[in-house]
Amino acid sequence: MPTDVVVRSLERAASLAQFVANFLRKCFRRPFEGQELVRQMDETGSKSLLLVVVTGLSIGVVLSMQSRGTLARFGAESVLPSMLALSVIKEIGPVITSLVLAGRLGAGIAAEIGSMRVTEQIDALEVAALKPFNYLVVTRVLACVIMFPVLTTCCDVVALMGGFLESVMSSGTNYRLFIDSAFESVLLTDMIFSTLKTSIFGFIVGIVGCEMGYHVRGGTREVGQSAMQAVVLSSLLILVADVVLVRISLAIFGG
Repeated sequence: MPTDVVVRSLERAASLAQFVANFLRKCFRRPFEGQELVRQMDETGSKSLLLVVVTGLSIGVVLSMQSRGTLARFGAESVLPSMLALSVIKEIGPVITSLVLAGRLGAGIAAEIGSMRVTEQIDALEVAALKPFNYLVVTRVLACVIMFPVLTTCCDVVALMGGFLESVMSSGTNYRLFIDSAFESVLLTDMIFSTLKTSIFGFIVGIVGCEMGYHVRGGTREVGQSAMQAVVLSSLLILVADVVLVRISLAIFGG
C-alpha cells in the first residue's frame, strides 16, 4: 500500500511538471486570447473581491482583539499598530488570501475544465485545431498571476482598517498615531516582496486547477474529486512555497 501511494504521488508530480512545461512553452505563442484573459481577470478579481474584503476585515479585527490583551500585560500596547501592520503585510494577508482564493478558484477552475473534458468539448476543440490549451489554461493561469497581488493588497488595506476600527472602539486611538506607528517598521521591500510573492501562489492555484481539470477522466463523480484534489494540492503547495520564499527573502533582505 505505501508503495502504491508513492507511485501515484510521483505520477502526479510528473504530470504536473509536464503540464507546467507545456504552459511555459505555449504561453508566449499565438494565439493570444486577450479578450478571454480580461474576462478571466474579471472572474478572478471582481467576483472574489467581497470574499477577500470579509476575510481581511475579520483578520484585522480578530488580530487586534487577540493581541491587545497580551501586549497590555507587558506594557507594550503602543506597538499594536506596528505589530498588526507587519504581521498582516508580511505574512498573514498574503497567505490567508491565497488559501481562501485557492478554495474558491482552484475548485471552480478544475470543475469547469473537467466538465468540458468529460463532455468531450475539449476533444472537439482539439479536433478542430482551435488550440484549447491557450484559450482554457493560459488565460486562467495568467489571470490568477495578475489578480492575486491586487486582491492581496485589498485584503491588507481592509485588515489594517479593521484593526484601526477595533482600536478606536477599544481605546480611542487617534488615526494619525495609528498610521504613523503602523508603518514605522514596515519597509518598502517588505511590502513589495510580500505582495508579489502571491503571483507565485496564483500560478500554483491556476496551474493545479487547470491540470486537474484538463486530465480528468470519467464522469461527474471524477470531476468532483478533481475539484477537491485541486484545492488540497494547491493549498499544500502554497504553504510549502511560502516557506521557501520567506527563506529566500531572509537571505536577500535580511531579517
